[in-house]
Amino acid sequence: MTTNNDTKNKDQAIQNPASTTLESIDSKTIKLREVCAAGEGWMAEVKKNQTLRIIDTEGNQAVDTLFISCADTAERYSATDTLAKNQKLFLEMGSQLFTNRGKVIATITDDTCGRHDTLGGACSCESNTVRYAHDTYPMHSCRNNFMHTLATHPVAQKYDLNLRHVGPNINFFMNVPITPDGSLAFDDGISAPGKYVDITAQMDMIVLISNCPQLNNPCNGYNPTPIELVIYE
Repeated sequence: MTTNNDTKNKDQAIQNPASTTLESIDSKTIKLREVCAAGEGWMAEVKKNQTLRIIDTEGNQAVDTLFISCADTAERYSATDTLAKNQKLFLEMGSQLFTNRGKVIATITDDTCGRHDTLGGACSCESNTVRYAHDTYPMHSCRNNFMHTLATHPVAQKYDLNLRHVGPNINFFMNVPITPDGSLAFDDGISAPGKYVDITAQMDMIVLISNCPQLNNPCNGYNPTPIELVIYE
């Protein structure tokens, strides 16, 4: 028999699906738990063997992500090395993320979404005008998020990071299939509320995120939403 409390608890879980994704994590091991607002930037340090969980709280949200070594910020995530060494266009559980020096910076150790984009890149004012229309130039973009976060965040100041540290990124939860003619299609996402991906650091690293503000294609369902970020051991 369903009680009023059962219905209330079910409604709360639907309203906050991310809460159910943390049940497998011992609260004592959580070092940081934050929400990144829709369309905004985020940055943090993740120590070796710690795990970053990115939670797609409302579903269908693209999360542009970069990884930079703390020991030497000239070493950072490399899309070309990662594609070549994994022999896959999409990332999934078990995929290793390689740096421009051929080292593993992180590994995807859990994933309830299924696959993640490595080719779509970060939207910018300039790319928006090419892909869509000149009128989209003033719209907010991931490139803007990266630049603003690097210019203002304490972690960026600690490591003297700047625009030179931005390169090709991963788009977690984003669906960019390859069409039969070899071009890219920006399609509706394959994620859902509460889906998450765990990235375990293989070295001390800095994570730079743009919670994508894109409104011109369906990667966010034309409606950017918040994400939750949890660092745990």
